Amino acid sequence: MAATKLETRNISKCYAGELIIKDINISLRENELVSLLGVSGIGKSTLFNVIAGVLHPDRGQVFLNGEDITGQAGKVSYMQQKDLLQPHMTVLDNVALPLFIRGMRKSEAREQALSLFAEFGLAGTQKKYPTQLSGGMRQRAALLRTYLFSQDVALFDEPFSALDAITKSAMHQWYLALMDRINMSALFITHDIDEAIFLSDRVYIMTGPPGMIASEIVIDIPRPRGDAFLVSDAFIDYKRQIIKLLAH
Repeated sequence: MAATKLETRNISKCYAGELIIKDINISLRENELVSLLGVSGIGKSTLFNVIAGVLHPDRGQVFLNGEDITGQAGKVSYMQQKDLLQPHMTVLDNVALPLFIRGMRKSEAREQALSLFAEFGLAGTQKKYPTQLSGGMRQRAALLRTYLFSQDVALFDEPFSALDAITKSAMHQWYLALMDRINMSALFITHDIDEAIFLSDRVYIMTGPPGMIASEIVIDIPRPRGDAFLVSDAFIDYKRQIIKLLAH
């Protein structure tokens, strides 16, 4: 079994005296993609903010490679729903921003970022500005920026939710192929059941309130997965199982 990269132990968090998430125990192994699936407002983003160190839990701990990182920001990458690209900066400088922040010389940072543009499907866009890119291309740029922040573990908060259905499907295929090449471990928030099944090695079902882990589903289909998986009996069985769990 692959080594555990990220782990939460008994995470609980309150806002204004109200318990938002309770006793959350999840794990992420090396080169694994795990989804956190639940309805909007159940506490998924709160949990991510705790893992990212933006919020401190009222109880519990977060571990990265066995090290307690509870309340420490900057330890894992965090890509939110909006791409947050800076409109006044070129695509190349947007992508290289984590390297600039670390103090790397701009010429060196740009060279390192540019070397990955083809891998991320961004070749030829380096001198453009975010407004000149399609939604899918903007998400590719945001993903590369996330990768440059930390090539170890990344948190993705519904990164494809703003895309139309056709673009979203194409991004799913591209994303799975990319993840197999770059070997990044990723924890992925979604409320899209099909997306969770198609992308994930495992799916945590979050119910509540307060938000709690109700179940864990192992998607025992090798990656990468083609469109045929979406209409297979196995896919329908996983979807039926998840819908039943969410209904309860």
